[in-house]
Amino acid sequence: MAKNKQHKHDEGNELLENPEAIQESLSSAEKFLRDNSTLVFGAVAVLFLVVGGIIGYKYYQENQNAKAQEEMFQAQYWFENDSLALALEGTTVNSGFLDIIDDYSGTQSANLAKFYAGAIYLKQENFDKAIEYLESYSNDDLLSPAFSKSLLGSAYMEKGNFEKAASLFEEAADTNENSVFSPDYLMQAALAYELAGNTSKAASIYSDIVTDYPKYKQISEARKHKARLEAMASN
Repeated sequence: MAKNKQHKHDEGNELLENPEAIQESLSSAEKFLRDNSTLVFGAVAVLFLVVGGIIGYKYYQENQNAKAQEEMFQAQYWFENDSLALALEGTTVNSGFLDIIDDYSGTQSANLAKFYAGAIYLKQENFDKAIEYLESYSNDDLLSPAFSKSLLGSAYMEKGNFEKAASLFEEAADTNENSVFSPDYLMQAALAYELAGNTSKAASIYSDIVTDYPKYKQISEARKHKARLEAMASN
């Protein structure tokens, strides 16, 4: 092993001290490039294409998102003014949320449009469509994920899937937990569990509300339901 190390060390010194050895090494590299020029330059070209493609796609997506934001302005205005059909479908002149989703797939604006579409379908009592769009919405940007989970919970509630609804309401309460919205979501979760027949879980949630949110605006309702369910359990 020591001999090998010494041999490599000697080779290194030869390259440093002997100009002819350096020239020979450079000539070998040039010969390799000559003999394999297609392979080498092909690999470089592929690398540039990949890097250029990534940069180009990022620019394209940013440009598409900016266009989508512009086009979505009118749909948002309709939504805020309760013109839900127009907001969803648009007109021959202005895009609706469904157009934004189709035309600008993969952008943040298209993702936000899914949230709006889901909320509209929920209000229109088209619960299957509401679930479809709200579940496809990536709720880690732009809007509170707690709110989107609560809307999804409401859609499942209307479909009669109370266990699923209760779970979503609990998730909403735990997401960005606060004393304003979290107890509201927990009240909905407790109701859903009771409708699902899980009265012990419902009573437990009412108890949590009473303990954790003593200044909650509906604290008296939470106490009343807690006492009612505990009385039922003791009979």
